[in-house]
Amino acid sequence: METALRIGLVSISDRASRGEYQDKGIPGLLSWLEKALATPWTHETRLIADEQPVIEACLRELADQAGCHLILTTGGTGPAPRDVTPEATLAVADREMPGFGEQMRRISLQYVPTAILSRQVAVIRGNSLIINLPGQPKAIGETLDGIFAAVPYCLDLIGAPYVETRPEVVEAFRPKSARRPDGGTRPDPS
Repeated sequence: METALRIGLVSISDRASRGEYQDKGIPGLLSWLEKALATPWTHETRLIADEQPVIEACLRELADQAGCHLILTTGGTGPAPRDVTPEATLAVADREMPGFGEQMRRISLQYVPTAILSRQVAVIRGNSLIINLPGQPKAIGETLDGIFAAVPYCLDLIGAPYVETRPEVVEAFRPKSARRPDGGTRPDPS
């Protein structure tokens, strides 16, 4: 039996982590994922402060101990001094995936001119894909709508479980050679 998809959801906010206001990042992520994913999945959530060592430790724990295949972060990607999510993400990376950051900024520029201030990154750590997303639920949805088509195939390539999406929300793109024939096992890459 194939391993179930495990997703880590991390909201990075000083004020929300102190209880000064209710976090909206994790609910925004959950709402989008529940609509988009056809594959069964489980999740781990974390609400943490904007502290680089804390973020790094959280990402390592979710990837290495909790076994999350996909880790989505919200918050901490702007130019403010306390916005250190990209630095923490790059610090735990095996490899950077620059196309995700480029595409996320392109998507956001359709809505706000301040998208050029975003420093979102995506990286691979082991067989985990880590993606930094905006902090607001509306922006989370807009961004995921624009990038998620590439996520399932990226997960295939790094050895994570095969992910199916609901095409009415977002259609996963895979080359023909990587598509499952009628729900069978993953095609042999050779």
